[in-house]
Amino acid sequence: MSESCSSCAAAGSCNTESCSSAPQLTKAQKASNVKKVIAVMSGKGGVGKSSVTSMLAVSLMRQGYKVGVLDSDITGPSIPKIFGIKERAGASQGGIIAPTSRGGIKIMSLNLMIENEDDPVILRGPLITQVVNQFWTDVIWGQLDYLLIDMPPGTGDVAITIFQSLPINGVVMVTSPQALANMVVRKAIKMVRNYEPPIYGLIENMAYVQCPDCNKKIEVFGKPQGEAEAKRSSLPFLGALPLDPVLATLSDEGKIEDYQSPEFDQIALNLAEQIKQGNENIFA
Repeated sequence: MSESCSSCAAAGSCNTESCSSAPQLTKAQKASNVKKVIAVMSGKGGVGKSSVTSMLAVSLMRQGYKVGVLDSDITGPSIPKIFGIKERAGASQGGIIAPTSRGGIKIMSLNLMIENEDDPVILRGPLITQVVNQFWTDVIWGQLDYLLIDMPPGTGDVAITIFQSLPINGVVMVTSPQALANMVVRKAIKMVRNYEPPIYGLIENMAYVQCPDCNKKIEVFGKPQGEAEAKRSSLPFLGALPLDPVLATLSDEGKIEDYQSPEFDQIALNLAEQIKQGNENIFA
C-alpha cells in the first residue's frame, strides 16, 4: 500500500500534516496475507474479461496457489454466477467473510450481499467506489498467493479508485479480434501507464472457434490481432483463446472449475512464472 492513509488514497490525495505516513490497517487486513494483487482489465465490455479472470483463478488454483477473486464490477457482477456460489457473504467482528468456491477460491462480489442475484444495483459513482474500497479493507482474505480483480469496463471512477487505493502488483489486459476492442484496450493501457503497476501482457479472447469435426480454426470475428496489438503497445503476448461453447455452458451452470483448457493452463503457467518474483506480504 502507499504511504498515505486509506481514506486519503481513496480520494486521490493526502495531506501529510493531517494523517500519519503509516497506513492504518483494518482488522481484516491484519488477518490477511495477500502476496500479489492482479487486475484483469479490458477497457471495453463484452470481451470475456470475467471469464478470463475466472479461468486464470482456476488455473492458478490447479497449480497449487491460494487464490481469491474480487469482483469490482459492482453494477454488473457475474463472478458468483460463474462459480456457482449462492452462499451469502458472512460477517464477524474482524470483517466480512468471503464465500469459497468448491475448489477453494475465495470470492467477494456485491451479488453475495444482496437478497436476489438479479436485483439491480442502483448506485452513483462515489458509493460504487466506496464499496470497491471496502472489499479491499473490510474483507478477510486470509492467506492468498494471488488476489485477482475483475475490473469493470471503462477507465472511470472504479478504475481510478483501484489504482490509487489498492496495491496493484500488475495488470493483465484482455481484448478480442475486433478493431474496436483493440482501440478501447489501448485507452486502458495508456491509463494504467499513468500509474505504477506493470502490465504483464495481453490475452486475446474469442480469437477463433475450433471445428469439432475437422479441428479447423474458424475466425468468426475476423483475423486475430492480439499479437500485433501487443507488439504495437510493447507488451508481451500471453496467448489466444478460442470461443468455446463448453465454457459458456459451464459458466451458466456455475461449474467453471470443471472447465479444461490446455491453452489457458499454459497461459496461466507462463504468467505465474513471470510474476512470481517478490511474493512479499503487502500488508506488512
